[in-house]
Amino acid sequence: MDKKSQIHEGDPNTTGHEWDGIQEFDNPMPRWWLWTLYATIIWGIGYVIAYPAWPGISSATAGMLGWSTRADVANDIAAADAANATINARLAGVELTAISSDPELSGYATSAGAAVFKTFCAQCHGSGAAGAKGYPNLLDNDWLWGGDIEAIHTTIAHGIRNEEDADARYSEMPAFGEILEKDEISAVTNYVISLSGEPDDASQVEAGQTVFADNCASCHGDAGLGDRDQGAPNLADAIWLYGGDHETVLQTVTYSRFGVMPGWSTRLSEAEIRAVSAYVHQLGGGE
Repeated sequence: MDKKSQIHEGDPNTTGHEWDGIQEFDNPMPRWWLWTLYATIIWGIGYVIAYPAWPGISSATAGMLGWSTRADVANDIAAADAANATINARLAGVELTAISSDPELSGYATSAGAAVFKTFCAQCHGSGAAGAKGYPNLLDNDWLWGGDIEAIHTTIAHGIRNEEDADARYSEMPAFGEILEKDEISAVTNYVISLSGEPDDASQVEAGQTVFADNCASCHGDAGLGDRDQGAPNLADAIWLYGGDHETVLQTVTYSRFGVMPGWSTRLSEAEIRAVSAYVHQLGGGE
């Protein structure tokens, strides 16, 4: 049953809205609230005029003050570069092997290199440099082209299988699925796995050794120990870039692998490349 609304003397005017005896009074807002609202509107108009506000196709309106967060960041970077200019010049000019013997330079290179690594390298090698499937672990001592600081510097500067740089590290394993029969691929897969673990089918190991000697030893060596100069991995150390289980090794032999690392010489300064080289070298796997 609807209740009848009652109007008492002194009550403010109503908006005319009523529900079950409850009326909506038309009370004005407090003056302080209204003035605050008007002030924020004026402030908002001033902000739109003074600062970047309206988005465009490629950027926002500049505003009368011409202020930019990007410009502030660029100024901060320029100031940091200016502050480090002297030590960066030293780092860029010193012999790579001499960095570790200079405490000041070594400390700076390690710190700056860590920042470079986390910005440009961690996406593939991981924040701790432990790598992932298809991305080398930089903490161990398994290096395809050498792990001394000079070799690391060359790899970082020019990349691996980077077609944009003629000095890039380059190796290419044939896809033996186009060369060998399936039973030969199965046999050599079992032989390769037997070099560091238990093969899936031990009865194929002997035949696989013959296939290996005829097709693989020229790069990986007679004992499967690899050849750094060619970028051929050691197959007897149980360290696998893409995985060492039977199916993965079979796929690698059949289709080959062709990982690419960009060259950083066109993106980083020489000091930054040397810094990240020093950082990677001191992680524990550098020679």
